[in-house]
Amino acid sequence: MATMQAGMTREEAYALLAAHNKDAFHIEHGETVEQTMRYFARKFDPENEEFWGIVGLLHDLDWEEHDDEPEKHTLYAAPLIEAAGGTPELVRAIQSHTSDFNPDLPKPELQMEKILFATEELTGLIGAAIVMRPSNSVIDFNVKSLKKKFKDKRFAAGVSRDVIRSGAEMLGWELDELFARTIEAMQSFAPDRDTFVPGE
Repeated sequence: MATMQAGMTREEAYALLAAHNKDAFHIEHGETVEQTMRYFARKFDPENEEFWGIVGLLHDLDWEEHDDEPEKHTLYAAPLIEAAGGTPELVRAIQSHTSDFNPDLPKPELQMEKILFATEELTGLIGAAIVMRPSNSVIDFNVKSLKKKFKDKRFAAGVSRDVIRSGAEMLGWELDELFARTIEAMQSFAPDRDTFVPGE
């Protein structure tokens, strides 16, 4: 598999994200998707883990400043990424995850783009479900619990179930497989591990 160039380091990508996102939730979402992407890169494309991670970190770069224009999501991000040295392949990968909002944007073709498309909304759904759990942790979360939340359209109503379904389809995975793999990915870095100590 060809080596993919982001055109920037992880530190530069984080600085760019922080320059355009002041809400800690948005930075945390970027980091969650980054770590999820890194997990999948180690499984499928280890040589390009850094690239996959930076795609995940910057995928919603322009959302906070332009969330009132979902159809233009990632269009504002492109010149910001380019000005910071980002490559056309980095811009393309990021824009592919919003092709459902804007048919003019590239559709996911690479496995990395399909995984971003399939897991980005799903990590949000899992994150929302974890907050409701007594343990407040992804470590004891499972597919059965996730399926229940997925079916309840009122729960985390902003999360598009259709995007998650079509992402699984693109990958040729059953929904259960996508759910299991994404939970495993989040358990591998457990963003909540330091905030929850059993018995405290």
